[in-house]
Amino acid sequence: MGYGINKVAACAIKLIDKTYLTILAPMDELSVKALLEDLKKSDESVRDRATTELWRTWFNQKGEYGMQILRRSQVSLDAGDVRHALDLLTKLISEAPDFAEAWNRRAVLHYTQGNYKKSIQDCESALKLNPVHFGALHGLGLCYAALGEYRNAIRAFRDALEIQPFALVNQKLILECTARLS
Repeated sequence: MGYGINKVAACAIKLIDKTYLTILAPMDELSVKALLEDLKKSDESVRDRATTELWRTWFNQKGEYGMQILRRSQVSLDAGDVRHALDLLTKLISEAPDFAEAWNRRAVLHYTQGNYKKSIQDCESALKLNPVHFGALHGLGLCYAALGEYRNAIRAFRDALEIQPFALVNQKLILECTARLS
């Protein structure tokens, strides 16, 4: 499957870094609901803005400290220092177990290392904290697909599409997984 979760997550961090200085106040629940509704609109620029804002919100949930640790873990992962990236994320999760994006980022790390079952566990933890985390749902689908559990993968990609119905990558992955069932 040609759609790597690490590439998606690294792009999300870059989007966050680019817009980080424009943060004025934390998003409230009504704003998040409005952004989730924007993901369903036909206007691509509205969807893109909503996606960026949701990622920013999720990455920034624990303020500057949490964001810095996420950035440092991504830098370590990009440099090939997987152990350091894992240690940073594990420590962050122990300090802030309600930080869904820390669980999601560790899931990404496990996925990149082929530790799909550990990644699934972390995706599920992220989803318990943030049930609309389309990135964690996408990652869950990728893990199940990598394990050959195509029905579970399809279910995860469909759940992601419920939140982000215009996400072509999930539509394509559902087709790929469906073809592998035949």
